[in-house]
Amino acid sequence: MTIRLGCIADDFTGATDLAGLLARSGLPVSLRIGTPEDATDLAPFEVIALKIRTNPVEDAVAQALQALNWLRAGGATQIFWKYCSTFDSTAEGNIGPVAEALMEALGTDQTIYCPAFPENGRSIFMGNLFVGEDPLAESPMKDHPLTPMRDSNLMRLLTPQVTKPVGLANRLTVAAGPQALRDRLADLKAQGVAHVVTDAVANDDLHIIAEACREMPLLTGGSAVAMPLPALFQQDGTLQNAAPFEAPDIDDTPVILSGSCSSMTNAQVAAFKGKKHRLDPLDIAENGSQAAIDWLHQQPTNTPKLLYATADPASVKAAQAKLGTAQAGALIEDTLATLAQEALKTGHRRFVVAGGETSGAVTQALNVSRLAIGPEIAPGVPWTFATSAGHPIALALKSGNFGAETFFHDALEAL
Repeated sequence: MTIRLGCIADDFTGATDLAGLLARSGLPVSLRIGTPEDATDLAPFEVIALKIRTNPVEDAVAQALQALNWLRAGGATQIFWKYCSTFDSTAEGNIGPVAEALMEALGTDQTIYCPAFPENGRSIFMGNLFVGEDPLAESPMKDHPLTPMRDSNLMRLLTPQVTKPVGLANRLTVAAGPQALRDRLADLKAQGVAHVVTDAVANDDLHIIAEACREMPLLTGGSAVAMPLPALFQQDGTLQNAAPFEAPDIDDTPVILSGSCSSMTNAQVAAFKGKKHRLDPLDIAENGSQAAIDWLHQQPTNTPKLLYATADPASVKAAQAKLGTAQAGALIEDTLATLAQEALKTGHRRFVVAGGETSGAVTQALNVSRLAIGPEIAPGVPWTFATSAGHPIALALKSGNFGAETFFHDALEAL
């Protein structure tokens, strides 16, 4: 089988989010952790999860181009560049630089940017991104520890990241239908506009955008704008039929690892009713992680348990001020990765992980290279299945802001 749509995601939870929405089609979706060395046993939808959201631009571009080469070798002629629905980035990138590098490699001179995800409260109107009813810059994302978002206008955010002009296809154009959007894109292309922010406030808008842009060599955005593509590919006969995925049975041995400090994850940690152990970066820096490991070993494997570094913005800033932003983050990632390995050794087979950076650290620590996509827990968050050290395991990789307050309980009940 050849790849119909090749996808590159800038973090692990984002890749899972995209894979989960594509899997709603009932067709097989394969999620690769990093770029594979060979191209065997391909699925019609291949998603490569990278960990490049906050990497230096040159490194992010190099990894994305490596992933592109693998996808094209597997037959992909259309590429989707997936980033967060809150456009997490800095003035340097990496959303724009990666997009321009992919455009150059694919020989295309225009693409769209649509991080809208209406089911999760992400909408774009007149180029401005909203989180629920709040502009992005007034949402909790303004205090993100790595990529604080202090502007809501996607055109202003994107312009310093790219070398070619940025334009807008607004909601009025999108609401007029696919042909109106095609005409707007053509007009902008004639003006030399390479990067087009595209408004969307409802799922109907996403279907119009997908229909209008279905033949673009490169699409970019959050996961939701890719969701209509499988049905469109089936309609035009460019998608091969394949047997749906059947989830394996996994022992009921759960552990929850949370490194996200988003406002929603804070609420989810507070709502969790099982055993909890807080990871304090200042204490770990001084005394190491043995206390957390000992606590984990003391808990029955079949009892839900939560180890978390999730904290409020003031606590995060205090730790960063003392340890340094990068060192504080790395310390927690390394600790959660170690705890994941210890959990596997002690018989845990179901892992719920909160946070993109944490998910990357955990999957790498478990030496997971490929995930099959299973049932959805919440919009953009499915259960996934893999093998680690010869054991079948289930992983739910959650972006910080996704899911209801009861997400941790919802996840364990869904499997």
